[in-house]
Amino acid sequence: MSVVHRLSAPLAWALLLLALMLLMPQLEAAFRLVAPDNRTLIYQRDSFASLVANHLLLVGVASLCAIVVGMGAAILVTRQWGRDFLPLVSQLASIGQTFPPVAVLALAVPVLGFGSQPTIVALILYGLLPIVRNTLVGIQGIAPGVMESARGMGMSGRQILWQVELPLARPVILAGIRTSVTINIATAAIGSTIGARTLGDPIIAGIVNGNTAFILQGALLIALLALCVDSLFERLASR
Repeated sequence: MSVVHRLSAPLAWALLLLALMLLMPQLEAAFRLVAPDNRTLIYQRDSFASLVANHLLLVGVASLCAIVVGMGAAILVTRQWGRDFLPLVSQLASIGQTFPPVAVLALAVPVLGFGSQPTIVALILYGLLPIVRNTLVGIQGIAPGVMESARGMGMSGRQILWQVELPLARPVILAGIRTSVTINIATAAIGSTIGARTLGDPIIAGIVNGNTAFILQGALLIALLALCVDSLFERLASR
């Protein structure tokens, strides 16, 4: 199967996202159907391209941190000397996602100020649980016979981790990262409430001004961005 064929779905979503960003001003007549009483129908305070880029940057930084911390913690507690901390790491990851992102922002703003940094902290905490759990499930699900065979071949602990455990657990770990990133693309919009530039800007402006067209524009772009990234992970998982 060619690379272009394998990436056809993510490319299609990416092209649709790009087309919507560029052609948004030409869709004014369509948005008038949902917000006939509003004088301004297209969000103009910032360009949609820059909002998409900043939204992706925030999610990318937070996801990278969540992957490093989540996978690192899960790998450590599956080692012989770290298994006593397994319940603690699982509970801490669960608390991170059950804690409302709005509350995380409210607690982080006095320390980090307004803008991107509190948003990244909230996204890291919110994205940890799927990564930690899937890494644990993937590594712990490897058949004991496989591990015994690796040890019998004289492989060191580091070799077993990189050449046996992580390759075999890769599909499950990738599924956790996919869930984490996709959820965070939607959650990142909340950062606009504390001054971070995201695709939540038109949504917040729409809520404040009673403009349904603004809300729809932000929501459509977030949905397309999530579909694009989700389908890209789907293709990576099927390799």
